[in-house]
Amino acid sequence: MDLDPTTRTLTMLTLLRSGGEWTAADLAERLGASIRTVRRDAQRLRRLGYAVEARPGPGSAYRLSPEVALPPLLFTADEVTAVVAGLHLIRAWFPQEAVASSALLKLDQVLPRPLRRRAAATDLATEVLEQPGAGLAAATVGAIADAVASDGRVRFRYADRNGRPSTRLVEPYRHFLRAGQWYLVAFDVDRDDWRTFRLDRVSDIAAVAGTYQPHEFPDESIEHWLTTDFGRASAPSPGPGAPPEQQGPG
Repeated sequence: MDLDPTTRTLTMLTLLRSGGEWTAADLAERLGASIRTVRRDAQRLRRLGYAVEARPGPGSAYRLSPEVALPPLLFTADEVTAVVAGLHLIRAWFPQEAVASSALLKLDQVLPRPLRRRAAATDLATEVLEQPGAGLAAATVGAIADAVASDGRVRFRYADRNGRPSTRLVEPYRHFLRAGQWYLVAFDVDRDDWRTFRLDRVSDIAAVAGTYQPHEFPDESIEHWLTTDFGRASAPSPGPGAPPEQQGPG
């Protein structure tokens, strides 16, 4: 077994989290590495904030401190930067929601000290202005995601660009961001057709009980589908640069 350093360190962490003491020799055998490498990996885990205790001597052994109820998250500094910046983007799209801010607070609680400094620095240095068309609800996005993952359906109220309301029963396929707006691509069950819906016009969304055989998306990608005659016919374009959006209740 020849593991790369990151995989080897994560494997060592998994072994230590299983409980009890692990001798350096046992760890070396499980990791396919030398005892010297095991010592280096233990040091690497400590630098990441994990409380790895060592019993010195010929039969040296390692364990995670029992005082640690929840180990810190194993991120690199650049990964933490990406996560914090991404949460800022989400906060700009969900201006009425506290989910991104609360996630930032919880992230701070589980990061080791060096990564908390990077997270705080990224948080301080990053600002994303509120986006045009913002006002999405995390519950709406979550309901769509759950339906996609479980081959489910959702029902919601929808207002078209002229404000005309309708009730839709759909099989969600994907939601996507383009030209400053979030859209849902879904198979409209009652209309027996693929449609796009602007997410800021969706309300009262609810999951429909049951699992269904999903309709196969009719193209290799959403991007290509939006440029085809089929895609344009299913969803006339609302303007230059923006993706097509279904019109009207029919």
